[in-house]
Amino acid sequence: MTDWLAAATEQAQAADANDPLLGVRDRFYLPEGRIYLDGNSLGLLSRDAEAEVLRALDQWKTLGIDGWLSADPPWFSLGEDLGRAMAPLVGAEPEAVVVTGSTTVNLHALVSTFYRPHGERRKIVATALDFPSDIYALASQIALRGGDPATDLVLVPSRDGRTVDEVDILAELDETVALALLPVVLYRSGQLLDVAKLTAAGHARGVVMGFDAAHSAGSVPHRFDDWGVDFAVWCTYKYLNAGPGALGALYVNRRHWGTAPALAGWWGYDKDRQFDMAFDWQGAAGAGAWQIGTPSLLGAAALRGSLRVVEDAGGIDALRARSLALTDFLIACVEAAGLCGPEYGFAIGTPRDHARRGGHVAIEHEDADRIAKALKARGVIPDFRKPNVIRLAPAALYTGFGDIVEAVSHLQGIVDGGEHLAQAMGRERVA
Repeated sequence: MTDWLAAATEQAQAADANDPLLGVRDRFYLPEGRIYLDGNSLGLLSRDAEAEVLRALDQWKTLGIDGWLSADPPWFSLGEDLGRAMAPLVGAEPEAVVVTGSTTVNLHALVSTFYRPHGERRKIVATALDFPSDIYALASQIALRGGDPATDLVLVPSRDGRTVDEVDILAELDETVALALLPVVLYRSGQLLDVAKLTAAGHARGVVMGFDAAHSAGSVPHRFDDWGVDFAVWCTYKYLNAGPGALGALYVNRRHWGTAPALAGWWGYDKDRQFDMAFDWQGAAGAGAWQIGTPSLLGAAALRGSLRVVEDAGGIDALRARSLALTDFLIACVEAAGLCGPEYGFAIGTPRDHARRGGHVAIEHEDADRIAKALKARGVIPDFRKPNVIRLAPAALYTGFGDIVEAVSHLQGIVDGGEHLAQAMGRERVA
């Protein structure tokens, strides 16, 4: 046992023994014999989520259509009820959040409403490191308005291939920009943007400011109301552990309530009048107006169970504190093992500053694709992002400090033994 490993193991044992969230970990189904560090792509199933899905199935079985009003809770208001439960995670008043659709569908619904090109103000600003789905949506919205994505979609470049300098974003927010859609956390490097500063600057220049919180919701506290964000979207299957393909969520600031959604659907209608079946539009109060179709009962049930775990763990501030402790420890172990030296060739691509870091750590290597496969073969579950990033996400709800020591030890052992060289180059079909 090397010096770093002995010291790190001792630290991890002490941290895990004194962990206030230790009991929460037992509420998850942890893959046997594996270390799961991919919660930033898909969170694990909790017993709470499982129980809520089974309860929803039982109510469907026994109530049938009466479940819309007689189930506990009633199905008719699932999106609003879950939005109220999630609002504290993003710093919003209860009616400003609704659970509905998926991230990209919600993005289309909101951008089509708030992107109003006129005169010279036609551009949308995003970043060159955005998740591709956002770029597809923005480009299509520009084209639908008769614009040209090649000129009207501005992708702020990265200076280092990892992060985006906020100075460069601010430089693009001028009188030609109608809307900006920015990530709260960049999906590859884990860089956390200063949402408050960007929003204030954008508004001062007449730009509508929207954010994608898919890689931050459930991991990083937000204060959307205080920051004045116009709108935001996020998913619930990463740090919120609601399951593959789980319902998305959206936020709309109070000042926009009463605005007619560009993509109206019957589930966004005023709940008291929805079943009047009238053809005139009467939108729901708050963010609920941007619902389009009926939410999935089973998906909503899983989310309800997972949100209960978050609440029992002490809420988003407690999760953020533990997430930072875990990622600090992960970075420290990688460095203590000498993995960032010339012998191993790794680099940390995630900002060290807590104010600039999300919930995962990007570990870079020229053979990242093969090393990620070798980790998986050893029972460590990471993910790979082109061109050279292994993302490791210690989830605050269920990752232990001991898991991190083991994962870094495996990482060192793989390179020591050249195990990755036996793996095929290139990503798997789902990376």
